[in-house]
Amino acid sequence: MIALSLAEIATITGGDLRLVGTDTDSTLVDGVVDTDSRNMTAGGIFIAKPGADTDGHRFVGAAVANGAVLALVEHLVDDEVTQIVVPDVVEALGALAREVVARVRAAGDLKIVGITGSNGKTTTKNFLARILQDDGETVAPINSYNNEVGAPVTMLRVTETTRYLVSEFGAAAPGSIAKLAGLVEPDVAVVLMVGMAHAGGFGGIEATAKAKSELVTASRADGTAVLNIDDPRVAAMREIADGRGMTVLGFGRNEEAAVRASDVEVSASGTRATITAGGASYPLHLKVLGAHHISNALAAITAAGALGVSPADAISRLETVEIAERWRMQPMGNDRVRIINDAYNASPDSMAAALRTLAQITAPGERTVAVLGAMSELGETAGEEHDRIGLLAVRLNIQRIVVVGPEARRLYLAAVGEGSWDSEAIHLPDQDAAFEYLRTELRDGDRVLVKSSNSVGLRHLGDRLGELFS
Repeated sequence: MIALSLAEIATITGGDLRLVGTDTDSTLVDGVVDTDSRNMTAGGIFIAKPGADTDGHRFVGAAVANGAVLALVEHLVDDEVTQIVVPDVVEALGALAREVVARVRAAGDLKIVGITGSNGKTTTKNFLARILQDDGETVAPINSYNNEVGAPVTMLRVTETTRYLVSEFGAAAPGSIAKLAGLVEPDVAVVLMVGMAHAGGFGGIEATAKAKSELVTASRADGTAVLNIDDPRVAAMREIADGRGMTVLGFGRNEEAAVRASDVEVSASGTRATITAGGASYPLHLKVLGAHHISNALAAITAAGALGVSPADAISRLETVEIAERWRMQPMGNDRVRIINDAYNASPDSMAAALRTLAQITAPGERTVAVLGAMSELGETAGEEHDRIGLLAVRLNIQRIVVVGPEARRLYLAAVGEGSWDSEAIHLPDQDAAFEYLRTELRDGDRVLVKSSNSVGLRHLGDRLGELFS
């Protein structure tokens, strides 16, 4: 974070400053800002966020022991540290992020990219950060820091030397993206897709589309909207962008796309495509598995182009990326038993894409094994969406379907109903049971996909299998 005095932080956050020790109103603070006391370092600012399971105020002492020199709190605590008491620490965190980014932007040449979509946000964020970092200091979220806490924490990592801020915006409810993007008003707004992820919490896919469009509305009127024109709901956001006077750049496989992919091929060594941009064509070889990641790459190339990076440079930098992110199509295991751990998150779209990738990368004589858990936050559509994935797994000829956990039982029943009999499909109660089954069931030549929503935790099962067959 840029250096601010304690008095400035109190004014920005609307808080009551309580000094301790030798601190004065003019004492400067420029350390890391976080809600996790374990992430504190010398000079850090600890945000004591109350939570459903615990209360950050209990960990102020631990934050101080790790180097925190200031705590934002909702009530005074006994720990010996300067505190600013605010009505709502999350609101105060957002206000601080807004002011810091505004100051950096006013003083230099900071450019901000916002990314949203039902799937692909984190991968696209990582792709774009990799492209931009060769041109200047780039700040991007750790993991999926895209909510009311993670997004401002990321924003507060900018300094006077930061050239690019890449922000990822998730939607907890209608209005969330507008609020988060409104903190920084991105120069470039990237909308990837509108799918069924979280649709249960929004009341359907059309409401989800409206929520994603908030990023376009909250971005700078003189900025650029980067839209997936293969997705009709995203393509329709052009009307919003046009109405605000924004430049619109489309990406996809559609002939009208400014940056387009063709000749997509998926293999065990990665994903190949031909990228067409600015009237020229370029070969792309991503080491990341899955045809669906070509769309994420197109989004990153297009956004980078809006910031002045040539397609050739963007592509050469993308080709150095080894994996999209831990637990996202992450290759593990060995040449005999290959594990693909893609269990950080799951939606109907990403589950289908992962299953298709498994089928595509498995050679004759090898066996496909899908280890599948539940997809969360689908609301009243959950049953039919799990049915659809069970049917798809059978129709893709996945040879072993291992369904884990009671919430995913309907997926198993759909697979059996479609014809996955004679132990081709099995339902197991939990991760431990699945591990014991797979430990003896897997054999040379197996290609294994592990996929579930984050809340199910199958990523840890994937790690155990990866270690077992390393």
